[in-house]
Amino acid sequence: MIQLTTQGIKVSVESKFEEAFYNKQQKQYAFSYRITIENNSNESIQLISRYWLIKDALNHSVVVEGKGVIGQQPIILPGKSHTYESGCLLISPFGSMQGHYNMITSTRKIKVGIPLFKLTAPFSMN
Repeated sequence: MIQLTTQGIKVSVESKFEEAFYNKQQKQYAFSYRITIENNSNESIQLISRYWLIKDALNHSVVVEGKGVIGQQPIILPGKSHTYESGCLLISPFGSMQGHYNMITSTRKIKVGIPLFKLTAPFSMN
């Protein structure tokens, strides 16, 4: 598990290789990830948007931005957490993801870091 804490907000990530398959004659590799956001601050926070930088081993990069996560903009009370699962496709058997969440409290905006985590198909390791 990879973790990063920003201003009392801890983001923990676990990733998993799901499968390889062909889509329109191109091999793709499916990965899932599970993220837990823990609010260890004294204020309620709301996740407004996300930014992802996704890289594969073939030097391709994709930026993904959007509102919330999986269609939600959760409010996380102090001492509570929010967990969700999502996934991505790569055209190589390994790569990485990192990014940030834009969150708000009642008085300010916070950019919360998402730690760099690796996406690795087990058969691609030496």
